[in-house]
Amino acid sequence: MSSKRRVGVYGGTFDPLHEGHLQVATALVGAFGLDQLLLVPAAIPPHKRGVTISSPYHRVAMLALATAGLPRVAISTIELEAPDRPYTIETLGKLQEADQDARLFFIMGADSFRDVTIWREYQKILRDYDVIVAVRPGHALTGEIGGSPAGHPTAAALAGHLPPELRHLILDLRGGRRPTTNDLSGNHVYLTDYVSVDISATDVRRASAAGHSLAGLVPLPVADYIAKYQLYQSPL
Repeated sequence: MSSKRRVGVYGGTFDPLHEGHLQVATALVGAFGLDQLLLVPAAIPPHKRGVTISSPYHRVAMLALATAGLPRVAISTIELEAPDRPYTIETLGKLQEADQDARLFFIMGADSFRDVTIWREYQKILRDYDVIVAVRPGHALTGEIGGSPAGHPTAAALAGHLPPELRHLILDLRGGRRPTTNDLSGNHVYLTDYVSVDISATDVRRASAAGHSLAGLVPLPVADYIAKYQLYQSPL
């Protein structure tokens, strides 16, 4: 397993890609020694159907502008090109089939991890692939999955929403700890907190609609693109 290429799979609407996304991408490439990290823009995520999302052309263009200087970060349009709206398990299967020498690391946020038990074939995702949970500051995994009021639940508590047979997969890397060779010897659900900025795409869209500067929220080329094509002009 160690000889396989390590490929991160980071899905999302990326409407738009922001500095938080980029920080996650670059931090995980370094910490996990990823040979490549694929940004996979979604057509319409199953849990966001009915929500207005920008054109795939705009979202891919902004991804390209933001990652042009990051040699290990690439864009995959596999979900945009799918005839149907694929589920994560289907996308991972297609990526694995296309690159059988790759070891896939699926990246998700803390909110997605909290809700993962409602995903299609979530147990297969957790068993068959490595999963990296990227926790943003101020978004500690608490409460709903057995966390402590102080916001520092144990790894066992964080796995409380998973069936017992999957809880052993949790590997707590919070505190900035990097995975060791031994940690990477088998598939895990890695809990990480490498991100130090708390930005959401909603923050960017609201700032754009209000006519505020997007400096510090998105890379400069993305800010220029948003202004040029007058994206996110309507209040949320």
